Amino acid sequence: MRYLVVILLMLICGGQVEAQKKYSVKNKKAIKIFEEGAEHLMWENYDAALERFQMALKVEPKFVDCYFAMSDIYREKKDYKSQFEVLTAGIAIDSTYYPMAYYSAGVALCQMGDTSSLRYFDLYRRYANPKRMRKDVEYWVKHAKFVKNMMDNPVPFNPRRVSENLTSEFDLYWPSLTIDEKEIVLTTLVPKHIEDYRRYPDMPKSTIYYQEDFTMAQRDDSGEWGILKDVPDINTRLTNEGAQALSPDGMWMFLTICGRQDSKGSCDIYFSRRTSTGWTSPRNIGAPVNSQAWESQPCLSADGQTLYFVSGRGGGKGGHDIWRAKIKEFREDGFPIFGPVENLGDSINTSGDEASPFIHPDNRTLYFSSNGWEGMGSMDIFVSRRDNDTAEWKTPVNIGYPINTNQDEIGLVISTAGNVGYYSSDIMQADGRLKKELLCFDIPVKHRPNVVSYLKGKVYDIETRYPLSAQLELLDLSSGKKVTLTESRASDGSFLLNLPSGRNYALIASKDKYLYHSETFALEKAEERGGAVYLDMPMTPIRVGAKITLKNVFFEFDSRELKPESVVELTRLVALMNDNPSITVEIGGHTDNYGSEAYNANLSMARAKSTVAFLISKGISEKRLKAKGYGSKQPIGDNGTEEGRALNRRIEAKIIE
Repeated sequence: MRYLVVILLMLICGGQVEAQKKYSVKNKKAIKIFEEGAEHLMWENYDAALERFQMALKVEPKFVDCYFAMSDIYREKKDYKSQFEVLTAGIAIDSTYYPMAYYSAGVALCQMGDTSSLRYFDLYRRYANPKRMRKDVEYWVKHAKFVKNMMDNPVPFNPRRVSENLTSEFDLYWPSLTIDEKEIVLTTLVPKHIEDYRRYPDMPKSTIYYQEDFTMAQRDDSGEWGILKDVPDINTRLTNEGAQALSPDGMWMFLTICGRQDSKGSCDIYFSRRTSTGWTSPRNIGAPVNSQAWESQPCLSADGQTLYFVSGRGGGKGGHDIWRAKIKEFREDGFPIFGPVENLGDSINTSGDEASPFIHPDNRTLYFSSNGWEGMGSMDIFVSRRDNDTAEWKTPVNIGYPINTNQDEIGLVISTAGNVGYYSSDIMQADGRLKKELLCFDIPVKHRPNVVSYLKGKVYDIETRYPLSAQLELLDLSSGKKVTLTESRASDGSFLLNLPSGRNYALIASKDKYLYHSETFALEKAEERGGAVYLDMPMTPIRVGAKITLKNVFFEFDSRELKPESVVELTRLVALMNDNPSITVEIGGHTDNYGSEAYNANLSMARAKSTVAFLISKGISEKRLKAKGYGSKQPIGDNGTEEGRALNRRIEAKIIE
């Protein structure tokens, strides 16, 4: 039981228990001052209460009640060092007066990450009757042993500043990165009235009001970061903008804004989209993600389909839980509409609080913070992996000491390569103040995610080389399911998207009045690739003579039979012909030069006819289709190499009317 509770009960009862009250001293002046302090406690005026207790100790230095009451105040303030000091001071005066002090001292040491706490729990067992506190003591003893084991087996940890350019005179925290790590957004805590702050540098710090805004920086091809710049399209002077997440390509931002008129709760999640002229004004993404509760700390999966976030809404497992919701559609202006929200369940959430989810681009490894799983004392960072077969989250693993400490560790993001973590930490400055700075460290090998590749390139008109804003879809060839949906930037046609390992993909770029452009990626084996893949996507205007290579149409060996993976691309060709009902298309089959000319001519024609048959089966009129076999007469690659022969074995669609 907290010592101050005993005091307050005595005060509430007043004169009825006057005769029963017993203090450790009889000095009436000291007792009077002590009771004034206890009254301040009742109203949670902690500073005033501390002042009175300290005054009482000056009058009567052995007044142990003061020490034990002060310990509760320091505990409320989370000043565990001071709490432990006053507890041990009281014990030193009279070790039998309040045996619970041993228990409280042990808990305070646990909160500081000090494994000597076990000694105080042993003393509590010796001098007190611990039956009613058995479960509590067992919990803290188990916790202390866990902390000791973590500290006896530290993981490698080498925190360092990311760049001299990624610094500020103000706090920087909550980093978010594009998948190529060429752009970073940070939340920064700045004075509300920055002009006055600059004009009056001697202004007392206690009179300065702060708000959260965003700063951004880009990294050049040499790896050097540019200076941080404000994001004026999103930052305001009226509200806090913070706890943001970038989409992998940097085209979308989900962010947290509190207290706006359109908020559903205290804090909501908003959406902003990058355009050729800057960021759009943030819009509330609405229900079902936002509710009357607190929603914050969004993180978008690298496939651009699932938003992870933290909410205090009902129906969860504890205080703040991690939830997720899938994007089910987009409005014409690109605004996302979300489907039902889903709690991540007991595998992730606890009766405590969970925070700062980060789903790595591999889309299987989740990093988050929690005070509900066994940790070092407060918010620790954990990692959980999604089972390949069941898609269930495995039991979270603490990523270890000294990455985790007795302080709160939140806001971690991991590089695409999975080897570097970015976070913020309080760093002592030359003037003696603590300031949050952006740091990075090497992720221990056992806690790294899966290998991930990402694709960079540009979309442009093949004739004029003019950059195009086109829709890009990454599709799983085996299932036909959409893996990623994004678009190229209108300003330069550039795009950036994730290529998770373990599957084979079709990438298709689409735009009105253009033939679509397709590519194929074979990443079935995770070890085959990792890092950047560069690819441009030239697009051909729809006109007679224009043609496209169907790079994701496959046949069985030495056969006209289409493989199931071909459905993805052929379905897209069906859509193109439905969207352009006036065109007639020649389906041309091509082979390499292996075999006789007659054999290749027959095989290429057979494959062209199989492709036409599929299109007819999907409703395309036979009158709009023509099959032709070219054999090996029109090579586009070197038949002297396997790569060249693979290019020559192809199906093409050419507009002939």
